[in-house]
Amino acid sequence: MAADLGELLVPYMPTIRVPRTGDRVFKSECAFSYDSPESEGGLYVCMNTFLGFGREHVERHYRKTGQSVYMHLKRHVKEKVTGAAGGAIPRRRNGKVFLDLELNGDFNGDEYECEDEAKLVIFPDHFEIPLPNIEELPALVTIACDAVLNAASAYKKQEPDSWDDEIQVSKHARSLRQQDNGVKIPPSGWKCQKCEMKENLWLNLSDGAVLCGKWFFDGAGGNGHALDHFKDTNFPLAVKLDNLTPDIADIYSFDEEEAVLDPQISEHLQHFGIDIIQIQRNGTDNGHHNTDNTNNVRPRVSEWEVIQESGMKLKAVYGSGFTGIKNLGNSCYLGTIMQVLFSIPEFQRAYVGNLQRIYDYSPLDPSTDFSTQMAKLGHGLLSGLYSKPPMKSELIEQVMKEEYKPKGISLKMFKALVSNGHPEFSSNRQQDAQKFFLHLINLVERNSVGSENPNDAFRYLVEERVQCCQTQKVRYTQKVDYLMQLPAPIEAASNREELIAYETKRNEAEENMRAPPEPVRARIPFTACLQAFTEPENVPDFWSSELQAKSAGVKTSRFASFPEYLVVQIKKFTFVVDWVPKKVDLSIDIPDFLDLSRLRGTGLQAGEQELPDLTPPIVLPEDTRGKKGSTGIDESAAMQLAEMGFPLEACRKAIYYTGNMGPEMALNWIIAHMEEPDFAEPLALPTFMEPGPSVASSGLAATPLDNHPPEESIAILTSMGFPRRHTVQALKATNNNLERALDWIFTHTEREEEETSDALSDMADTTEPNDSDASDPRIKDGPGRYELFAFISHIGASTMSGHYVCHIKKEGRWVIFNDHKVCLSERPPKDLGYIYFYRRLSSS
Repeated sequence: MAADLGELLVPYMPTIRVPRTGDRVFKSECAFSYDSPESEGGLYVCMNTFLGFGREHVERHYRKTGQSVYMHLKRHVKEKVTGAAGGAIPRRRNGKVFLDLELNGDFNGDEYECEDEAKLVIFPDHFEIPLPNIEELPALVTIACDAVLNAASAYKKQEPDSWDDEIQVSKHARSLRQQDNGVKIPPSGWKCQKCEMKENLWLNLSDGAVLCGKWFFDGAGGNGHALDHFKDTNFPLAVKLDNLTPDIADIYSFDEEEAVLDPQISEHLQHFGIDIIQIQRNGTDNGHHNTDNTNNVRPRVSEWEVIQESGMKLKAVYGSGFTGIKNLGNSCYLGTIMQVLFSIPEFQRAYVGNLQRIYDYSPLDPSTDFSTQMAKLGHGLLSGLYSKPPMKSELIEQVMKEEYKPKGISLKMFKALVSNGHPEFSSNRQQDAQKFFLHLINLVERNSVGSENPNDAFRYLVEERVQCCQTQKVRYTQKVDYLMQLPAPIEAASNREELIAYETKRNEAEENMRAPPEPVRARIPFTACLQAFTEPENVPDFWSSELQAKSAGVKTSRFASFPEYLVVQIKKFTFVVDWVPKKVDLSIDIPDFLDLSRLRGTGLQAGEQELPDLTPPIVLPEDTRGKKGSTGIDESAAMQLAEMGFPLEACRKAIYYTGNMGPEMALNWIIAHMEEPDFAEPLALPTFMEPGPSVASSGLAATPLDNHPPEESIAILTSMGFPRRHTVQALKATNNNLERALDWIFTHTEREEEETSDALSDMADTTEPNDSDASDPRIKDGPGRYELFAFISHIGASTMSGHYVCHIKKEGRWVIFNDHKVCLSERPPKDLGYIYFYRRLSSS
């Protein structure tokens, strides 16, 4: 038999590979579906590319690549048979099989056991070879099979903050000596003992000192007194007080210079009077930890319960459009956005409607193709394959006990793709759903060239009117937007007196080290939010082309067009002293039907005079270019930004690239460039001899011309006074590189600009959008009347923590999507939402 197997595999030996360092082995998820080893058909792993495929899709890969040898993985999960000794440890039939594959989190390891099965399958005849079969298989095949079975997860990363990055137990944890100095830590009112900061506080586990931390990349500010204390005392361990919960504690070892684990943290905290078991924090359901205790405010228990509709017997729903999404730890911000997007017909049609075409033309590695993964996700949510009701036996035994858990889908492959290279979304920390929405819109835009662009449903034009306060002359401009940010004016709260009384009591409790009073939620009328949106905004550094100098100005915004789907974000978050976004606790009477017709822009009115279309002069020292030692940078302004915690070199670049127009303008540049890999790299000044990038060398041939420059880049350049037409032209000519675009504007004469503009017009696709024309086919203007059909709610005090839940109106009923749980909603908490989605009403 050994000879027979050897001869059988000889023709395929050149195609069988041993995974090398850097190869990712996808043995837990199909590239085209959410089939896994636990699925009925199991998973097939290509022994050449190491991609995984479900039974329905493995034939496609075989036909496209000619690869014939696959490893078939199948996991059998069943209830554990318990004996007199009770439940045993889950057993596995083959010790090395699926070494890195975790038991599905939906199954309790104490009640279920798994049996793993592996075999080689040769296509197209489906000849099967059971594994392990070491004695009968050629050595190369045995080594390759063993390497695949023992390979690390495809989603393990080497970067810090990756999903699978493991924190080690501190070497000081078990031998830590704590002083018997009588220190007891109160439940609230914490302050740094040296500077009285109230944020980013760390409790030293040796002597009970409460001190502030350093300024970190995540925005947590401080003066470094906790580190100074370690240098003075050598007391190594400290725990962060701000987000301490019964199930998680951020512990840092100053000696080991890294985050660590302390298995005895409960005892170490008890020494200072902190009973971690009794700390009443907002839940740990599904792995979420609400750190909603900042600012000495009691946890918003009511918010947690109201938004999740806790305490109600919600009826689970199954089938197409009712598929849940498993939480990967802190991925609910991603799951809620995708649930809403794939409830919109335009996204369903663009990806699920074109599923077979997208799959047939997908690259050899579908895991890296955006359209493929979007189609896969849409099909997973809409097919109903992963949202099936329990069998009758399960219905009796599990549903009656409220123990049945719907399967749902896991977005590991999708998250790895859309977050690749992004410093925030590639981490395992909670993120802002609004930022992810805009990030995904950008990805859709970049990957919809030559095909239907579902973003068209969200795109609209904003008319901005700026008036010079001295000359009274005006300038009208238009910009593309996808999201309406609506202010929430606290001063307009209907319970203002109650809020003032609460704030007084809270301050008194803080001063006297007492427990704070019960929080009071601000109730704000929606009409007040719309009124605040229309209020004029001061522009103190406005450059008046009439005066050829800076002047005070006022800006107002209106709709130049109305989108098919209007996304409204309530500005619930504000930046406090440490730049951490903190949420304002408020309730808004969001309407089901919305008419914004009165907010449509009118353009230049009779009697108004336009400001001249002139660009501001760029004032740079003569020796800025080509001479060492002089940069023309306002170093004091750079230091002012650096004091906010940004890297000094980034601040210097921000000042330089915004033409020394002040810290406020430079801060906009910083915010727009924080995600770039060279953000903190030293400034590299161009020399005078370096020619400006030409059309031929600007990468236009490799860049689709209908891929419009990012609006944030256009906004930064136009805020410096450059006409929108010139900024769009410069960004296109430099492959959307903001620094090169600014240099391009400096170095190109008007004649060159006209020539380049003509060249661009000749080369441009006929579908290129014209941002100033509301009749453009990519701007689907219509009436400004809308109906609410979905909203996303945030639970917690900051975008950096908490949990997201979404409600979507389907078939006339509101449905709550809370990770993998999908139920009919009984009381949709529309007043507590964060992002609202409206669809345009028909004109009839």
